[in-house]
Amino acid sequence: MGPTSVATIRPTDEDEVRTREGLDAIASEGRLGALLIQFPMSFKNTSLNREYLDRLLRQFIEYPCVVEVRHSSWNDAATLAGFTQKNVGFCNIDQPQLGNSLAPTKHVTGAIGYVRLHGRNYEQWFDSDSRNDRYNYLYSERELSGWKERIESVAERAQTTFVIANNCVEGKAIVNALELKAMLSGKRVSAPATLIQKYPELKRIADSAEDDGENLEVAAASLIRSI
Repeated sequence: MGPTSVATIRPTDEDEVRTREGLDAIASEGRLGALLIQFPMSFKNTSLNREYLDRLLRQFIEYPCVVEVRHSSWNDAATLAGFTQKNVGFCNIDQPQLGNSLAPTKHVTGAIGYVRLHGRNYEQWFDSDSRNDRYNYLYSERELSGWKERIESVAERAQTTFVIANNCVEGKAIVNALELKAMLSGKRVSAPATLIQKYPELKRIADSAEDDGENLEVAAASLIRSI
């Protein structure tokens, strides 16, 4: 993977127009929770990259923004203070701890709290050319319990908290999102019958529901929202 920086990211005016069209269409229906501005691990905390990020945040200032960075150099007081001043959310992520990967955090720098779980597929995180291979991971209950405290801490300090499971291969994100929801609520959850059939471990925390469009849509979102 080559370096990602202001020198290699070259969005055009048309890119911005098309992005705004999509965001406005979602926002007009009241379905825009946050605009996630995501960068890979190769996007390091340098002066040029900070300038680029600041410019990007100004361009989209009318939207609630959350920034996801994966390099540990961004986990510093100056970054957190800058995000807090701009009311920009910091995306707390779970990913394989390799080299200078950002470790798990529980930062809240704006009205929106945000957690994103990418899985821990160490063997194929950097070596695979396939996105599906990279995110092919099912969290254990023990691994998820480590995030329960962080999520609760974030939710206590934010107005709205989003938890996204991105280990999306073969419905594994849905399984882990439901498990986390049960952990956080202390209640059983509803899951499509076909999902429970594929992952029988869900029987511990989930009741079968009809596989109608609404249930599948909710499950596929892999999102937990805590107020």
